[in-house]
Amino acid sequence: MRSNTPAAAAAYEDGPIRAFALMAVVWGIVGMLVGVVSAAQLAFPDLTAGIPWLSYGRLRPLHTNAVIFAFGGCVLFATSYHVVQRTGLTRLFLPKLAWFTFWGWQLVILLAAVTLPLGITQGKEYAELEWPIDLLIAVVWVAYAVVFFGTVGIRKVKHIYVANWFFGAFIIAVALLHIVNSAAVPVGLWKSYSAYAGVQDAMVQWWYGHNAVGFFLTAGFLGIMYYYIPKQAERPVYSYRLSIVHFWALIFTYMWAGPHHLHYTALPDWAQSLGMVFSLVLLAPSWGGMINGIMTLSGAWHKLRDDPVLKFLIVSLSFYGMSTFEGPMMSIKTVNALSHYTDWTIGHVHSGALGWVGLVSMGALYAMIPRLWGLPGMHSKRAIELHFWIATLGIVLYIAAMWIAGVMQGLMWRATHADGTLVYSFVESVKATYPYYLIRLLGGLLYLGGMGVMAWNVWMTVRGRQAPVMVPKLAAA
Repeated sequence: MRSNTPAAAAAYEDGPIRAFALMAVVWGIVGMLVGVVSAAQLAFPDLTAGIPWLSYGRLRPLHTNAVIFAFGGCVLFATSYHVVQRTGLTRLFLPKLAWFTFWGWQLVILLAAVTLPLGITQGKEYAELEWPIDLLIAVVWVAYAVVFFGTVGIRKVKHIYVANWFFGAFIIAVALLHIVNSAAVPVGLWKSYSAYAGVQDAMVQWWYGHNAVGFFLTAGFLGIMYYYIPKQAERPVYSYRLSIVHFWALIFTYMWAGPHHLHYTALPDWAQSLGMVFSLVLLAPSWGGMINGIMTLSGAWHKLRDDPVLKFLIVSLSFYGMSTFEGPMMSIKTVNALSHYTDWTIGHVHSGALGWVGLVSMGALYAMIPRLWGLPGMHSKRAIELHFWIATLGIVLYIAAMWIAGVMQGLMWRATHADGTLVYSFVESVKATYPYYLIRLLGGLLYLGGMGVMAWNVWMTVRGRQAPVMVPKLAAA
């Protein structure tokens, strides 16, 4: 007999969230494993015996797509669907469409895993997938927007919590970036050419590329930060007014920073300088958000001793602050003259990717998964603690090795004799970098090992468990 009670009618739709959360762990292991193999190839070039579809040039874009869009994307789908229901005290709008986004996104990931090793690529950073897959991404993303904003529209509370502002901006901006940058002329089922040419193509690409970082890997994950840190700490966000200022300042400024990827290129100098200026301005809202998140623990610092999930969330903000200081600094032309094309850039990217995105994602998953299965916590608290320390050590080894290697490379490449000839050949700089590639590989292995611990802990938590029906309430989890 069907129940007509308001609680039954308003039961949360958590099925797609559980599916996305579990697949985030799976794709995290896959993407990081490919990254470790790629790092090993740089230290041991003959590792894959010249097999074309295992070459570095094909695995590297597979790695970036897997960790950003497979792992990170699944985390963002899961958390945004979770947060928008709990903060609006309502169920997902069009649940079947939410399930479509899950299966559609998994199909996108599988197509990427097949086409990229085969060398089917547009050759554009973070936008390598060919036009049929780009069309599928657009369809899934529009469905995602309908579900998310539809849920906001049917919310049972007047206020729209700030986390949803960040999620909403991320969804809209990524749609705009993807559609504009992926404009192409197909010449076959799996081949197309960009609608843009020359430096205009580069400008559009890095408007997309940097804002993929700015909106997919920053705005979306700040939405995670603004919900899960206060929830886990059982404290209100430090300053709600600051969170709104953070939102508008970040959203406006990020869009203009892309040209700093194109210093000393054919891009007009005024455009390069504009990108540098806006990158420097970005420091203010970025650090404002970091401080807001960390200071949410005011009066509850002792919880860091006993709650490893909070360690993931708070330390991720430390890496966010470090990365958002380093990025503007590297956009300064005189600094960029040293850092460009070196492994310093790789260190910067991974301090953000492993330290900020990775840790906040893992913290959110650890906080969310037990609640989704109606449990008080994960199977093993010690395993979460172990994962935290393994991951943190891996990050430190990785980024320190790349920072040192990058500065060394930049100095070696620009060293000249009095007559203007180079002091070092390029091969000598490669030889000097080799020990740091080994350290980078060790750091990656530790980070991957931490994901293995997480996978075991998640499996032990959810196996054989019947997922409960959750209903909205003022203290909803």
